[in-house]
Amino acid sequence: MLGQNEPVSHYIQVDGCEIHVSEWGLDKPHAILMWHGLARTGRDFDHIAQVLSKHYRILCPDTLGRGLSQWANDPDQQYSFDFYEKIALKICEIFGFYSFDYIGTSMGGALGIRLASGPLKNNINHLIINDIAPELAPSAVERILTYVGNPPVFNNMSDLEEYLRTIYEPYGYLTDEQWRLMCETSYRRMDHGHLTTHYDPKIVTQFTAHPDDYDLWDEYAQITCPTLVLRGQMSDLLLPKWAEQMTQTGPKAQVIEIEGCGHAPALNKSQQIQIVENFLKG
Repeated sequence: MLGQNEPVSHYIQVDGCEIHVSEWGLDKPHAILMWHGLARTGRDFDHIAQVLSKHYRILCPDTLGRGLSQWANDPDQQYSFDFYEKIALKICEIFGFYSFDYIGTSMGGALGIRLASGPLKNNINHLIINDIAPELAPSAVERILTYVGNPPVFNNMSDLEEYLRTIYEPYGYLTDEQWRLMCETSYRRMDHGHLTTHYDPKIVTQFTAHPDDYDLWDEYAQITCPTLVLRGQMSDLLLPKWAEQMTQTGPKAQVIEIEGCGHAPALNKSQQIQIVENFLKG
């Protein structure tokens, strides 16, 4: 059924920028907003969204500069949580999301901390933060920036898929079909015909133009909704000491460690999806 087994695409305008949103479970009574990581797209949630759309209406945006969304007109200003927050608020307004759950992976989790502590504090019922803390480990940021800010060029899709399998190995187990889907939703063809990754390399300007964007302990302390933190067992981004601190302050989150992966759990395996479902029903 359209909207349940396959997502429906929407394009909305936010301050003159076109943003792509995938929607699942069109007629379902409960709602979830899912937000992807730094250099990814909303299509990363396809598997969990397909499963949960039996009971939930789900929105999975492509952040500005990623996937099918427009690239920034003003990278220094628009590649920031201030602008991503504008996108989130506009999505909620357009789609009538006034009472919903939120799942955010990495960058999307950091955005969730901002939203659940600020403009959407009374709208988010359950918050799931997937493998990020209210601060970043410099070594992990350096690792991510080495490939995000200077994406390579490929001759064919097979080479691109091999590259994605390498850099996203920490996601844990993905089926061949899921790797292929990631590949087919993660490319753009350049003027000379070669392939590269889907996103604007300037998305990394967030780390220089807005160096305090990811310093969010004060915001985290203001969250009051039930909060679940998922940590990849081998994550180099969400350090164990920070995961422990997240259980002691603010919403005093429940932390569950996901075996067999690092940064960040792909939320594609039945055990991971069951953890999410159980928390949302609690």
